[in-house]
Amino acid sequence: MSFTAEVKDELSRVEATSRAAELAQLSALVRICGTLSFHGSGRYSIRVATETGAVARTVIKLTHKLFDLETSLTVRRSVLHKTRNYLIEMPVQEGLDADLVRLGILTPGRGLTSGIPAALVSAPGALAAYVRGAFMAGGFIADPRGEFHLEIAVTGEDYASDLVRLVSALGASARLNRRRGAFAIYLKSYDDVSALLRGMGALRTARFVDVTRAKKSVKNDVNRRVNAEMANQARSSGAAVEQLELIDRAERELGLSALPPALREFCRARRANPELSLAALGELLDPPVSKSAMYHRVLRLQALVGEAEKNERP
Repeated sequence: MSFTAEVKDELSRVEATSRAAELAQLSALVRICGTLSFHGSGRYSIRVATETGAVARTVIKLTHKLFDLETSLTVRRSVLHKTRNYLIEMPVQEGLDADLVRLGILTPGRGLTSGIPAALVSAPGALAAYVRGAFMAGGFIADPRGEFHLEIAVTGEDYASDLVRLVSALGASARLNRRRGAFAIYLKSYDDVSALLRGMGALRTARFVDVTRAKKSVKNDVNRRVNAEMANQARSSGAAVEQLELIDRAERELGLSALPPALREFCRARRANPELSLAALGELLDPPVSKSAMYHRVLRLQALVGEAEKNERP
């Protein structure tokens, strides 16, 4: 089972707090997953298609609980994709048009409702239930252990804009992306996704997301520290090699015994400890010498060697 399917299964087990909330959830499920067909003079039929068993179960359960409608369920298995396809059909029947009005899908005298009726989500718990139904119907969430985001795919710009406002009302910031004539309500921030999951009632998944985020944060911090240390070591190693070459030149041009005591001490310590950084090398001396003082010794040695090589040229 995919991570998205696991989340939808959890959401399917969240009990709505009222009949109004159940109506809102069913409205979102039918609106996003369903296809409405018009057969003339107030006669309609609906086909709801989904690849998620939890969504099919929820649609049938709420339809039978809220309305006295004839429904049929067909389950097909895709050999190519190795998935099940669920088709719920509500044929032309008495009262279906009135039920579609109650669901906020039809507006009397105007046809299909373009947005989300405010009255449908005004009762306590109805707004959260509507967003829950919308995610179950058209949502996707990536596994938080990888590249993380959440989105809900819908059609209709007015409808998409209204759904963004409902998501915002649950404490999550979402942006709206247009995709090939459709729209995606998109969330990428861990905080926003966690807030939306909690708002919809997916508390177990929200806790998993929070724990995974904390683990990734620790892992990333460790990786940054390790990378920084490796980079420092690489720089120190490169500097040490250059200093050893400088010491060899000083020995050829001047002789180490002719160098001032502080520079002789530096040359001896560097040859004995080629793996240490300049700061660590200074700590070995007696008395210890700061990194800045060690760096000045390198500069003094460079100047002496450079002057000797210059005087040697014809």
